[in-house]
Amino acid sequence: MEYEAVIGLETHVQLNTKSKMWCGCANQYGSEPNTNVCPVCLGLPGVLPVPNDEALRKTVLTGYLLNCEIPRFAKFDRKSYFYPDMPKNYQLTQYDKPSTANGFVEFEFTGAGSVNGLARVRITRAHLEEDVGKSTHFDRHSGLDFNRAGVPLMEIVSEPDITSADMAYAYLNALTEILHQGGVSDCDMEKGMVRCDVNISVRPIGTKELGAKIEIKNMNSFSGVRRAAEYEIARQIEVVKRGEKLIQSTRRWDDVAGITEQMRTKEDAHDYRYFPDPDLMPLAPTDAWLAEVKTKAIELPLARKQRFMRDYQLPAGDAEVFKSNVALGNYFEGLARQSKNPKAVANWIINNLLAKLAELNAREKSEQEALGLEAADLKLSSFADLKFKPEALLELVNLVEAKTISSSAAQQVFAEMFDSGKAPAVIVQEKGLAQVSDTGAIEKFCDDAIAANPAPVADYKAGKAAALNSLKGQVMKLSKGKANPALVGEILERKLKG
Repeated sequence: MEYEAVIGLETHVQLNTKSKMWCGCANQYGSEPNTNVCPVCLGLPGVLPVPNDEALRKTVLTGYLLNCEIPRFAKFDRKSYFYPDMPKNYQLTQYDKPSTANGFVEFEFTGAGSVNGLARVRITRAHLEEDVGKSTHFDRHSGLDFNRAGVPLMEIVSEPDITSADMAYAYLNALTEILHQGGVSDCDMEKGMVRCDVNISVRPIGTKELGAKIEIKNMNSFSGVRRAAEYEIARQIEVVKRGEKLIQSTRRWDDVAGITEQMRTKEDAHDYRYFPDPDLMPLAPTDAWLAEVKTKAIELPLARKQRFMRDYQLPAGDAEVFKSNVALGNYFEGLARQSKNPKAVANWIINNLLAKLAELNAREKSEQEALGLEAADLKLSSFADLKFKPEALLELVNLVEAKTISSSAAQQVFAEMFDSGKAPAVIVQEKGLAQVSDTGAIEKFCDDAIAANPAPVADYKAGKAAALNSLKGQVMKLSKGKANPALVGEILERKLKG
């Protein structure tokens, strides 16, 4: 009997608000332990939470980005449990009445579960809650840092629509790309802004009933999610093939050993004793408030890629670059709308402009680090810092299209344009880079090349067509790279065949 995996993900994403969920303490990573705290963060008696309006807005905005319904009634509940980094002994969260529900994420994927290169994972809900503090365990004691306690945290729960470890990986990348570009979260996994619980079960192929759900807790990298899912799927299939029974349980991932280990079974599960928080009013968004939030919704990355391929006839690889880098895509589109050849514009941006910016940034970073600047203080070049106007790139493309300059000369023009900010036409004139298309001048260059290179001439006449390239190179050398290559080829062939 063959088995298939059924996977659902619970993704926890910190919102990038300036302050915490219930108080005015800074939502800031990297501060000294227990410096961004107050009586509300620490759960001291008598304090009252005040909801962060921006966090509420970003949660509903997420609902729009994930194609969700936005209920007209939502509330916060107390989820009761004890853990040292949870100072109140309960967590404020949305339980049965969340701010968003019933959405989906569509993304590119070519494995099982996809149709025409796309897959769709349904979203049960994206609800708002608060993060907990952070425990650090030393040899003989543990430390608690409550800077993170109370940071707005959104939990995005998927339906069990994921069928493989690779599909889970693709979904998580698509989800965080939407949230990052949408301005909801910085999604920096190294700073713990995205964490994931993975629910996996296996069942015989063709059956509908789900197997025992086994949860892998607190994954902090997408590659770790993929590796853990691959291991756990294989482990569960091996167990059922031996005739043993899987029991609903929670496991942890040992990234070094590459295995999952059991933490607790269903019998050990918490009774969270949810009940509505008496200190917080329910949420009842108005039409005007919802309309205002919806104006912040962006074009989704996948829709942007598909539109660039359709409207500008870009190949998938180019469109992917512009999908992933919003600023770069905006820069391209501003020029593409004015160009008859958007593909040529894309080539110059991807192959030349990006390379130059990377080179410049590497040099600036090295110089600034030599001065002792911290990473947060580094000021690196971006599109706003370019010395030339965007229209100069269009002018360069047009000069090449009109055969005013050759492709090799255009590379020289771009380098000078990037460094000095001069207009392409000015650079062409100053450096004498205009392409020679005068047939009389080119014929003279061809005659000289044929006279000086009898061996390639003989080879070409003997049927070796590749010998023509050698003669073309000699003509280009004689013309100092200015001769029109197409005319050079035509004239050489005519003279040699004649």
